[in-house]
Amino acid sequence: MITLKGEHIYLRAIEPEDLEFIHAVENDESIWEVSNTQTPYSKFLIKQYIENAHQDIYEVKQLRLVISSYDNTPLGMIDIFDFDFKNSRAGIGILVKDSDNRGRGYGSEALKLLISYCFNHLNLNQLFCNISEDNHVSVKMFEKQGFKQVGLKKDWNFINNSYKSEYLFQLINN
Repeated sequence: MITLKGEHIYLRAIEPEDLEFIHAVENDESIWEVSNTQTPYSKFLIKQYIENAHQDIYEVKQLRLVISSYDNTPLGMIDIFDFDFKNSRAGIGILVKDSDNRGRGYGSEALKLLISYCFNHLNLNQLFCNISEDNHVSVKMFEKQGFKQVGLKKDWNFINNSYKSEYLFQLINN
């Protein structure tokens, strides 16, 4: 699918071979704040998730794709969540796993590809994302793709014994 292929990366379905990568992502406590995770996941549970990852987005209301380099190295994950067919909207979440791969444009390229997929193949009217008030890199990346800040959820997430506010961003399909 050309829509999911960029210059440096492509987005692909989850494969059984991604078990170790997804296990490492889901159990990396340094990124739990971004994924709103509270507890570790076993390889058994992740294997079950992978076995069911083929389910249709219209049925399960979500889609998770791997951000991959052209040498087939998984770099991160990008998700469509809260897929709402009736109201033609969905949320987007993105993570580039290793800090060495951040700041290289992989996230921006993946986001651009997924926006195109959502608007041109899923015919969505709007996308949204939630970004912690102190995640300036993500704010800049989503704004670069046209997302607008439409709200602030005060003291939304309890992280490290204090509350953090979270921005709500939205992109309307023109």
